[in-house]
Amino acid sequence: QVQLVESGGGLVQPGGSLRLSCAASGFNFGAYVMRWHRQAPGHQRELVATISPNGITNYEDAVKGRFTISRDNAKNTVYLQMNSLKPEDTAVYYCFVPTLNAWGQGTPVTVSS
Repeated sequence: QVQLVESGGGLVQPGGSLRLSCAASGFNFGAYVMRWHRQAPGHQRELVATISPNGITNYEDAVKGRFTISRDNAKNTVYLQMNSLKPEDTAVYYCFVPTLNAWGQGTPVTVSS
């Protein structure tokens, strides 16, 4: 069955960086659009970034220029490099396959001094 396993979250100071990973299995990873979403406490889950099978990317305005989504189809993994982190980036980050409506379990990111 489809499995998405996120990792790489943690506590980081403002201005710091983190790299999230999402390891996928159970489907033909290279053929699917992949997304990262996040959900902050008391807020709705929101889209952060999207990557197409051939690497075309799109970002939510609040993260443009700071976050980079990428994928390694040979490793069935999608990444989210997050730089210049701000306290408002604090959230649980989820990997999502829209066509399959499949979510990972999420990895928490806390940006705080």
